[in-house]
Amino acid sequence: MLLVSEVKKELEEDILPFWIKNTPDEKNGGFIGRISGCNDKYPDAPKGAVLNVRILWAFSAAYRLLRNEEYLKMAERAKVYIINNFYDKKFGGVYWSLTAGGEPLDDKKQIYALGFAIYGLSEFYRATGDEESLEYACRLFRSVEKYSFDPVKNGYLEACKRDWSPIADLRLSEKDENEKKTMNTHLHILEAYTNLYRVWKDDSLKKRLYNLIDIFLTKILDRTTGHMNLFFDEDWNSRYDIISYGHEIEASWLLYEAAAVLGDKDMMERAREAVPLIVRAAGEGLQSDGSMMYETRIKKLDIKNKKNPAVSYICKTADLSRQWWVEAETVLGYLSYYINFGDENALDKAMLCWKYIKYNLIDTKNGEWFWAVDDKGCPDVANDKTGFWKCPYHNSRMCLNVMEWLESEN
Repeated sequence: MLLVSEVKKELEEDILPFWIKNTPDEKNGGFIGRISGCNDKYPDAPKGAVLNVRILWAFSAAYRLLRNEEYLKMAERAKVYIINNFYDKKFGGVYWSLTAGGEPLDDKKQIYALGFAIYGLSEFYRATGDEESLEYACRLFRSVEKYSFDPVKNGYLEACKRDWSPIADLRLSEKDENEKKTMNTHLHILEAYTNLYRVWKDDSLKKRLYNLIDIFLTKILDRTTGHMNLFFDEDWNSRYDIISYGHEIEASWLLYEAAAVLGDKDMMERAREAVPLIVRAAGEGLQSDGSMMYETRIKKLDIKNKKNPAVSYICKTADLSRQWWVEAETVLGYLSYYINFGDENALDKAMLCWKYIKYNLIDTKNGEWFWAVDDKGCPDVANDKTGFWKCPYHNSRMCLNVMEWLESEN
């Protein structure tokens, strides 16, 4: 299939070479913390945990599939730096950020970052059989369960201080709401536990993975609309009306994958019933050019309707930007739906979104992908090319999964 050859070329000739060439920090070890949207390097920028563990995942997965020794060297570099610098040897877990020199900067324990560390370390073990990486992945799993899991009301709390005591500011980033539980963190614990369970068939992990899928199906998914609520208090009350199309289309395939890896017949049937609801709801953000818009925020206005007091006035604010990660997950979400549900239209949508990516998001001059393109087609160079959030994860995973899924179909 043409799609397979095109994404393989994009991965091997653009995405991964860009990171190999531009990001290793030869002075301090690990990887430099930031490259701007204009391709200016900032070697003194702080180093984020999410960036480093996603580099680990991307190059581990690429090596597992393609056996390129350059990819293995990058993965090994990431693994060593994470264990030596990001892992908290006193309290466990990983620091949120380090100085450029590798010292703890923000030492909070953001569970989102621990999830991605499990994801990356388990993938390195999956690719190489390295026992140390599996040991650390299992340590982090136990830390998440001991300090983040809510045994009374279920689910995972967002963050803690370095010593795992409560923290006032739980936010993942400045644009997020300060709530105790979020869809986003649960989603990335889910993918981490799924990957860990592939290589470590532990009974307690199996139970937690089952429970995570159940949380999505019973607490996070709104079955009336098919959308997923994003922010919750500790009692699972939804706190904000925000539709994140990228998170929904991403969740559609990650939930199905988790149920398949779990191997539980009942949960597989429940996932097959829920995924079509999620895919249809996420499709509300799909544009005629094949791209997916970022999000919609919904607000009820306090305006009185004298003729009909029961009427509520709704204000919807749409963010029409096409962010790199949303487009990558759109390809995977629809491709997964085509493969697992036999929907030919879903394949067309995946192909059209890839076409949009090719002609809009890929930086053909300087390499890698732009952070986003606005609804007029202008690239966003104000945001990073690499940084705390811009990593070789969503786009490399898109390429790798397309290759693996479709080649296994043939």
